[in-house]
Amino acid sequence: MELQDVSIDFGDGPLLKRVNLQIQSGESIVLIGPSGFGKSVVLKLFAGLLKPTGGQVLVEGHDLNALKPLQQALLLLKMGMLFQKNALFDSLSVGENIAFPLREKTSQSEEQIQERITFFLEAVGIPHARDLFPDEISGGMQKRLGIARALALNPQIVLYDDPTAGLDPITSRRIVELILQLRREQKSTIVAVTNDMARAYQLADRIVMVVDGELIVTGDKDQTLKHKDPRVAQFIRGALDGPLTETSA
Repeated sequence: MELQDVSIDFGDGPLLKRVNLQIQSGESIVLIGPSGFGKSVVLKLFAGLLKPTGGQVLVEGHDLNALKPLQQALLLLKMGMLFQKNALFDSLSVGENIAFPLREKTSQSEEQIQERITFFLEAVGIPHARDLFPDEISGGMQKRLGIARALALNPQIVLYDDPTAGLDPITSRRIVELILQLRREQKSTIVAVTNDMARAYQLADRIVMVVDGELIVTGDKDQTLKHKDPRVAQFIRGALDGPLTETSA
């Protein structure tokens, strides 16, 4: 996937300004940065949920927003997305939440769908919750369910919007271990948003900071910790003083 000279403006000045980013097949990229600077926007650009004001979003070499609707839909079927709030259907059971995209997007038989539900519930460790509803399971289990549903169509690319938000440190580590395990098994490409630096270091092949309309590729954990940009240094250490807080007061 690739962003080529991408800008996006919601009417009050550009949020991203001619940014570029190349993501290789099988790579795990983590987006970090202060709130409101566009991390989730980058994710939504790749998912086709937002169109750039300028530039191109390329997926497998295709300009996502120049494709005809059917071609775009077929390309987007290769993606799965975990939304920040999980976006679960409260009126559907855990099993039916996973079944939903399978019924909507495939011609699988009911027997095949039930087999896929079993497979993914076991993969994320919640087979016992099959007949429960989202409000009857914990936040960590809801996150696992969201991951299972995002992976139900065997996507080659998985987009995770803050996959450990609101979870305790132990559950967060387990969720990221699960994401990495499923990535290895499915040989998928990952783009994730998080501001939990411990989880970012655990998950990322490369870290990218979204700040001031830019994308700063900081590299792996060691490269990020040694990065010279003072905005990166302040952010990853959570320092109160620095360029990110000079204008706030």
